[in-house]
Amino acid sequence: MRKKKFYLDPPKILVIGFALIILIGTLLLTLPISTTDGEGLSFLNALFTATSATCVTGLVVVDTGTTFTLFGQIVIISMIQVGGLGFMTVATLFAFLLGKRISLKERILLQESLNNISMDGVVRLAKRILIFTAVIEGAGAVLLSIRFSLDMPLRRAIYYGIFHSISNFNNAGFDLMGEFHSLTSYVSDPIVTLTVCMLITLGGIGFIVMNELYEYRRSKKLSLHTKIVLMTSLFLVVIGTIGIFFLELTNAKTLKPLSLSGKVLGSLFQSVTARTAGANTLSIGDLTQTSLFLIIFLMFIGASPGSTGGGIKTTTFTTLIGAVWSQIRGKEDVIFYRQRIVYETIYKALTVTFSGLSIVTIVTLVLTITEHGKDFLMILFEAISAFATVGLSMGLTPDLSPIGRAIIIFTMFAGRVGPLTVAFAVTMRRKPDAFRYPKGKIMIG
Repeated sequence: MRKKKFYLDPPKILVIGFALIILIGTLLLTLPISTTDGEGLSFLNALFTATSATCVTGLVVVDTGTTFTLFGQIVIISMIQVGGLGFMTVATLFAFLLGKRISLKERILLQESLNNISMDGVVRLAKRILIFTAVIEGAGAVLLSIRFSLDMPLRRAIYYGIFHSISNFNNAGFDLMGEFHSLTSYVSDPIVTLTVCMLITLGGIGFIVMNELYEYRRSKKLSLHTKIVLMTSLFLVVIGTIGIFFLELTNAKTLKPLSLSGKVLGSLFQSVTARTAGANTLSIGDLTQTSLFLIIFLMFIGASPGSTGGGIKTTTFTTLIGAVWSQIRGKEDVIFYRQRIVYETIYKALTVTFSGLSIVTIVTLVLTITEHGKDFLMILFEAISAFATVGLSMGLTPDLSPIGRAIIIFTMFAGRVGPLTVAFAVTMRRKPDAFRYPKGKIMIG
């Protein structure tokens, strides 16, 4: 009797791949060589840190700069790089180096990993991604190293420049500044602020958009996807910057003591980093409740498809806004730039958004039980930050109970791999139904 072959579809392979990376990172971080006290992290804390790094989140239960040795920090930044690019992209790099041919199955996995619409040219796109990443992270590292060299020895400045460039391009938000201070000491520094903002933005718009912008010199055209990503990203950054500026203008713990340029840079940075990056130049816990609510809104939307960031994505948000606006106007079609959005895309946007809201609601509900006595806004902020793989926190992360840490670990993992799985599931070709049921009408609103 012929044995049936065991087959794993792309979503399962991606989930298993991310889980294996997290497991390896967890085991390495438990080694005595990984921590400055020579004892290694406990398994739960190591699992939390490895998940946060691989899922490019940035939530930390221990301070990265003071807890880990050079070995431990290299383990973390390696997981960030692999998690940000996607393990299939990194695997493709090794295949290129070994001269190995990319099989059809590997191309399908690459398409799923990059959230690309078509499999056509996906290997060429993977090559471009590796080049873009090396150039952007290299440029960011040089600029940050030069600036950091004014505050610390040159060797440490170079290392810090490389670490923070990789961390922020991959929208991870891990830092080495110590004592959970992130980049707050550089709130008024234009070099650090603007360099990190550029790294976060380029990592967050998506590699597909980045590739189209690179090809624009030759093609002189941009796809509808790229136009929507750029339009929505710019809109959200501007709204976030203006909102935080005016909401924090009189807050003595955030913007009030700063110069006008410092106020603008601080507002800009917090608007950009809320789009799934996790670094901060203003103390998150000292922000007004209105500002925190605005940041929650920005975090939930997140970055763009095929990027290093999380959230429901900019295109999802814009598609839903377009659908609502069309309904209000009594129009049947959703139109952007004289192009009609197909109903399948609208259904996907609804599915992704509802899935995200469901996860955040359930996680928040459970955390209110496990983290009894904590402020509700602090818990909601933590849940959305974990789901959207942002990494910003009002200070709850280090104080989470063991059950709370386990819940956030699951949330970070689901936020990183869940949307990919959902997107693949709803785009799989299905056989048409043999028959259709009669139409039914229900009242809405």
